[in-house]
Amino acid sequence: MKRSNAQRLRDALEDDIINGRRAPGDRLDPEALCREFEVSRTPVREAIQQLVASGLVTVSPKKGTFVARVGIEQLIEMFEVMAELEGMCGRLAARRISEPELDALRGALERCEAAAAAGDTDEYYYENEAFHDCIYAASHNGFLAGEARQLKQRLKPYRRLQLQVRQRMTSSLSEHRAVVEAIERGDAPGAERTLREHVLIQGERFSDFVASVRRFDVSREQAAGGVAAR
Repeated sequence: MKRSNAQRLRDALEDDIINGRRAPGDRLDPEALCREFEVSRTPVREAIQQLVASGLVTVSPKKGTFVARVGIEQLIEMFEVMAELEGMCGRLAARRISEPELDALRGALERCEAAAAAGDTDEYYYENEAFHDCIYAASHNGFLAGEARQLKQRLKPYRRLQLQVRQRMTSSLSEHRAVVEAIERGDAPGAERTLREHVLIQGERFSDFVASVRRFDVSREQAAGGVAAR
């Protein structure tokens, strides 16, 4: 999947933040980013706007743009809401999906399978976005789809982080297949349940997620300490 300069820059900054190369409180200077990534101001501005939407970056009037900190309790709460929104979309899609929309969903699943076979977690993430977007569209509820897309954007960095957990991509793909099967059958309760469980962080996935976020927090604090020591 070809990505714009803004998408590539956003992903690079997102990875830097998650892996501690840019710590909470670090200032993001647009001019410096233009030079570092050899892009114009437009993709820098778009990337920062997307990072603000995901909650990884904050903008302070007259002060600048800074890396933010998100508490794990708030993240879990957002995932709980996301699971309910996804479940509703799945239930409505199972009842309302058209044949062309079902074909598009199957095509999105095939692209997820190809990305998983290649072991490319970033490509899988973007194809996964397209897969879920097919379900939002098939719900034929514009307000619900808009709310789901908005919250999904906020959780994007942490959903990408989840895919780095061993075997998570394989499990995610298996869950996608179950979702498609339920929608094909017109099984609204089944589609709702499967999608809710697909998104909700619980059991072993909860422990893995907390461990990943804590590693990410520790690495950021260590990076911040290194900068302070210099």
